Amino acid sequence: MTGIIEIENLVKKFGDFTAVDRVNLSIQKGQIFGILGPNGAGKTTTINVIMGLLAPTSGTITVDGIDVKKNPGKIKDMVSLMTQETIVDEDLTAYENLDIAARLYHIPSSERHKVVMEALAEAELTDMANNKAKGFSGGMKRRLYLVKSMIFHPKVIILDEPTTGLDVQNRMQMWGHIQELQQQGVTVVITTQYLEEADQLCNRVAVIDHGKLIAIGTPSELKSMVSKGRVMEVITTAAAARSIAELLKKRFKLEAKVMDDKVSCLLEKDPVDTFKKVFDALVKEKLPITSISMHLPTLDDVFMTLTGSSIRDTVDEKAASARSNIMSSR
Repeated sequence: MTGIIEIENLVKKFGDFTAVDRVNLSIQKGQIFGILGPNGAGKTTTINVIMGLLAPTSGTITVDGIDVKKNPGKIKDMVSLMTQETIVDEDLTAYENLDIAARLYHIPSSERHKVVMEALAEAELTDMANNKAKGFSGGMKRRLYLVKSMIFHPKVIILDEPTTGLDVQNRMQMWGHIQELQQQGVTVVITTQYLEEADQLCNRVAVIDHGKLIAIGTPSELKSMVSKGRVMEVITTAAAARSIAELLKKRFKLEAKVMDDKVSCLLEKDPVDTFKKVFDALVKEKLPITSISMHLPTLDDVFMTLTGSSIRDTVDEKAASARSNIMSSR
């Protein structure tokens, strides 16, 4: 089945650096489709090419059968983008922000007030219509930006890290609004580094790392890649982690991954019994254990299986590197 968005052999280079490397995706109409990966994986570059904001180095992208490169104007009438940065005019009221957006999209004056009020209701901001956005919370501004992006009723909306910076309550509220868009028949494409977000919201997920598509499927299909066993995690000390991994391999034939003070491995056969035996062995060897746990595979386990690193650790490393670069440039 042909998707509403078809991406074939997409490559985007910046000089010698390949940001997107031969990516193929088919996104079906009405799906919530997630593009999952750490910062710098190529997610934002991919959506900028879909939007026509960047020209591909090679490959093709079509939206509802229309070639993005050949017809960028038509794409902008069908696809909306909500960027990571919240774009609202804080010196204007919520109503004024939406009214200006409606004018820019040539919504007839006879319909404009109705459209704006409906958008305010969807954002749960009706009572704040005449309040300036500068007094809004971060969650309120994101909701205002979301309905502003939807003011012309596009077929597709792309949400680039839609809940970054939001607290748990506002993140859950945003999830509800995204699910409502799907119920209205809108195709939603989300880029995210939040594993639970992709797991809870998305019908299908593409996992991208270093510009390459490394896996695609439903969250359940992806999690089945690490079998139907259980994942065991041991939190210890960085000094003891390697010793624990060696013990697991020699005594239990378990291949463990070490990330600083965390040791994790997959328990495929008799996981409960194996877990107990491992625990007893660690105690007997008097190895330092802060905690030991067992859980069903998550998308983070998928990412670790495919790349050898946790997406959370990858994100943290990139953030630390960015902070270091900022400090060194001062």
